[in-house]
Amino acid sequence: MADTQQVDARAERKVSRLAHQISAFAKAHGGAEGQVAYIGERGARIVLVGEDGGWGDLVAPSTEIARKAVEKAGITVHESFDGEFAAKVRTGPYEWSRMAGIQVGGPANG
Repeated sequence: MADTQQVDARAERKVSRLAHQISAFAKAHGGAEGQVAYIGERGARIVLVGEDGGWGDLVAPSTEIARKAVEKAGITVHESFDGEFAAKVRTGPYEWSRMAGIQVGGPANG
């Protein structure tokens, strides 16, 4: 019984830490929306997009913890990363060189 309480307490601390990080991101970017994606054994990725087009992501140890964190942070959560939500993302030269630099003649990523 104590082991279950210990695991639950650990999970709640992780939820609180993630929610705090999400809230800080939202505050820094004039608000935020997110999407939770399962990434296998590593857990779940929380993709965040700010109202200013800034973006980032966090990794949670499970989808359940990720969903609790976004709920606790109070942001809008989308089922998928597409449409108007994806169109809010603003990228700069760094992202373009990292994502497609080799394919479109940008600097090598090596």
